[in-house]
Amino acid sequence: MKNLLLLVILGFSLFRCSTNETPKPNKIMGTWKMVYAEIMENDSLKIKDLTHTHFIKIINNSHFSFFNQEKNSAENFYGGGGTYTLHGNDYVETLSFTSVEALKNHQFPFIVEFKGDTLVQSGVEEIEAAGIKQNIIEKYIKIH
Repeated sequence: MKNLLLLVILGFSLFRCSTNETPKPNKIMGTWKMVYAEIMENDSLKIKDLTHTHFIKIINNSHFSFFNQEKNSAENFYGGGGTYTLHGNDYVETLSFTSVEALKNHQFPFIVEFKGDTLVQSGVEEIEAAGIKQNIIEKYIKIH
């Protein structure tokens, strides 16, 4: 009887181990290159000129970072980073690392969509202390 009970417990344990699913990889993780960006402020639309700059965003399982660098110059470099949350398509960045004090620890809520190897990020950036209120749409291609 003890052997039968032991076999039942062992069998149940093996069954439980074999039904554990491998977690799905988080689509947002990776290295992304910006290929398009538009900013709508009041009634003015600005398309970011990316012909002379590299804008890279790197996202791991808990943090993001971004870097902007002119292609043939050390001028106008900027970057930042922090943590993020992702629930469905709701993506919120908390900018912890930046040289702009008014932006530090600010949360930026976005909606993200994935289309093949493309990430589309849109939302309202509003920072009262910095006088910023703008709608943005950014498109990134996954490069790694």
